[in-house]
Formats: sequence, structure tokens, C-alpha cells
Amino acid sequence: MNNFAPPKRLQGIEKSIIRQVFDRARPGSINLGLGEPDLPTPDVIRRAAVKAIVEEQNGYTSQAGLKSLREKIAGDYPHLEQNPDRVIVTAGSQEALYLALLTLIDEGDEVLLPNPGFVAYPTIVKMAGGTAAFYRLPRENGFAFDADEFRRALSPRTKVVVCISPSNPTGRTLSRADLISIADVVREHGAYLISDEIYRELYYTPQKPESASSFFDRTIVISGLSKSMSMTGWRLGWLGGDEAVIRAALVLHGYVTTCASTVSQKASLAAWTDEAELARAGFRETFRARRDQLLKLIELELGLRAVTPDGAFYTMVDVSKHGSSMKVAEALLEQRVVTVPGAALGSESEGFLRVSFCADHDTLAEGVQRIKRGLGL
Repeated sequence: MNNFAPPKRLQGIEKSIIRQVFDRARPGSINLGLGEPDLPTPDVIRRAAVKAIVEEQNGYTSQAGLKSLREKIAGDYPHLEQNPDRVIVTAGSQEALYLALLTLIDEGDEVLLPNPGFVAYPTIVKMAGGTAAFYRLPRENGFAFDADEFRRALSPRTKVVVCISPSNPTGRTLSRADLISIADVVREHGAYLISDEIYRELYYTPQKPESASSFFDRTIVISGLSKSMSMTGWRLGWLGGDEAVIRAALVLHGYVTTCASTVSQKASLAAWTDEAELARAGFRETFRARRDQLLKLIELELGLRAVTPDGAFYTMVDVSKHGSSMKVAEALLEQRVVTVPGAALGSESEGFLRVSFCADHDTLAEGVQRIKRGLGL
């Protein structure tokens, strides 16, 4: 007889709704819920990895990561002052988020999260012993940032605020004015800001979205190469910020991971080359064309309203007139198309589906036709 019971901090934590929906997908399904690029990792990264594997020893790096890689990362953020000791290379950006939250919050501390937001945020807060609270990104405004809503959501218990730009799930970006508003309010409360910038290189605006770290010196930046270089399985992310916070997080990182993959770190050095920059630009153009095609199909074939994303590779589709987001997502599974119900991402996105455009043009077109059948249109 198995009498195992998980400890209190893990009770109630299960597979995310997204994973549960994916697990129920039938053979031959089109996955429009996907959160990873379908494009190949650029050749310049692959060549560097092959060279490292064939020609070099690949034992542990220092726990913080290769100094040469940390120098490149630090150079991307002025607030890090070119200091590699203010960077930890992590096993993806999700480990970076885990390290940041476990380092910054104590039992019962409040962490303010976007609603809607990435499904892992509240779960990791709970694992860290914190309490999740939320600021609305109002659906009636297309999930744009609302400074008044944000200010009202902070409390004396708020220890950490999380923002993400471009957003998962909405694809909306935070403007300079938004970031200044966030910085001003968080500064007043004496809290830390965790800025999730994993999608920052995937943008469709004239200029790359600015980093929150440019406006607030107590910003902990989380990012990586999973999305911008199509390197999800390489597990290469980073954490950058205040040196005292990073020193504390490094101790935890050492016990959790020891160090990020040495081969991935060596290959990632190539992400700062001209060839890699051309690849990033090509990714953006590919995703922009897919975005435009998908939005047009949603309007013409489905007659539904969808958010025009500024970045990332998702749109939010309003299916509220067809029922709850879970009910609609389940109906679409029967048509062998996978989407993400908005209920998985926060109360503000109930009635919406997150639809990814990490698929080629023909697959997107067929996916929309299956959605059309699933909605009875």
C-alpha cells in the first residue's frame, strides 16, 4: 500500500491545463497550442555545437557559466554594467525564474503576476512558499497594460512583481510609458521587479521592445535563446541583476543544476555573431508573415476577433460566444486541432483561446478549417 503524500508546498500542484490538453490530443492532430518555434536552430549555432563536441572536452563549467558567455549577456543590459558576476547561465529561462523567486521571497510574501500570464508563474510562486496576486491586463482593452489597474493591485505585502514583454499569452508588448509607470510604482513599494524577456527578440514593432531594466535598477532579468534561436531543447537561459541577489541565487543554482549544459553554452556564444543576427531577423519575418495569414483567416473564415500581437508567436482569439474556453478547446480536440484554453492562463482570458502560429502556412490554413468545423461554422 502506498501511503505517500506530497509535502504541503506541492499539494494541489498538478500538470498544467495546457499539458493536460496536449496529452489528450488525438493522433494526427495539428498543434496550434505549441509554445516553441518549429524552425530549425540556425546553422551557426549547430556548427559551434559540433565543434565543441568533436574537438573539445566538455566537463563542468563554473557554476555561474562560461565567463565569456556571461560577458556577452551582461553587455546586452546597461544596468549590469558589463559585469559577468551579475549573470548566471541557467538550464532555460524557467530555471532562472525558479531561482529568482526562491531567492527573493519568503514564506507568505506576495508576488504580483500578470493576468493573463504564463501558466508556470503562480505554480512556481506556490512552490517557493509565496502567495500569488494578480494585476489585470483588461480583455476589453485587448490585454494592454493598464497603469491604474497595476497601481491598485500592489499592496504592502508585495515583495516581487513579474512582468513579461512581449507577453505569453497575448503577444502584447510594454511601451516605454508602460515600463516607466511600472518602475515608478514598484520603486514606491520597495519591491523587486522580475522582467521575463524570453520573447524580446521576436517582435513585429519598428523597434525591439525596451528592457524593464533600463528604467528600474532592482530589475532581475530573465531570458534565454529558446525562442529567438529556436533552441528550446538546448536548455540555455540566464538570470541577471543585482550582484547580491545573483550571489544568493548562484548557491541555489549550484545545488539544483550544478551548471547549464557545457555544449549548449559553447554553442550559444555564436548567438552574438552577425550570422546569428541575420537568422533572428529571418525568424521575425517568417513569424510576421504567419501572424498576418492567421489573423486574416480568423477574420474571414471564422468571423472572430483576435488580438494582433506585437511580438512572440501567439494570438488570443475570442470564442466566448461559443462557450467556455475549456469547452471550446475540448470540442476542437475532437476535430484534431490543439489550442490552449484561456482559463489556463488567468481569469481575464476566459472566453479566449491562445492560438500559436508556430506552423507553416498550409498547416495554419488546415488548422483554421478544423477550428471552423469544431465551432459548427
